[in-house]
Amino acid sequence: AHVASKRVPMLASPTRVFAPGAFAVRDPDGRLVVFGLPDPSLPPAVAQAGNPAAALPGRLQHVVVASRALAPMLRFYEDDLGFVVSDYVVDAAAGGERTVGFFRSSPEHHSFAVFRCPETRPDHQAFETTCWNDIRDWADHMATLNIKLWWGPGRHGPGNNLFFMVHDPQGYLVE
Repeated sequence: AHVASKRVPMLASPTRVFAPGAFAVRDPDGRLVVFGLPDPSLPPAVAQAGNPAAALPGRLQHVVVASRALAPMLRFYEDDLGFVVSDYVVDAAAGGERTVGFFRSSPEHHSFAVFRCPETRPDHQAFETTCWNDIRDWADHMATLNIKLWWGPGRHGPGNNLFFMVHDPQGYLVE
């Protein structure tokens, strides 16, 4: 209702992983953003001989993008979509100009972030586990696939979460 009241063009969801009622919008960078609840009729992932990672916890927690059009992106996510601002990072030397926006759509610190960059591109997606041992298990799983950790393990300042990051096959970061 909020998005419709802002007259943001709402599009059909392009995926069937969401239950009926899901919708999509395009942000100022042209990115397709899809909102919906999981389709309960889909079977849960189960561990199989060829997919041992299916038994490891890892729900999508947040997405971060880079944008050349930071101000319109901040306005869109805050005003048009109604995300709540968790934090802005500002450049004090530039008179307090915003360089990063952290937004939430749940009680967590952020579910989306955007930062100023000379190019518009994805930055990373983060998946949440239940505890430090899960992070160890995921890191061990990455090692069995010969995927090197790019950063971490460690603890982030914003959000205070434990993490490690790897590059996916297309070169994007996964946390």
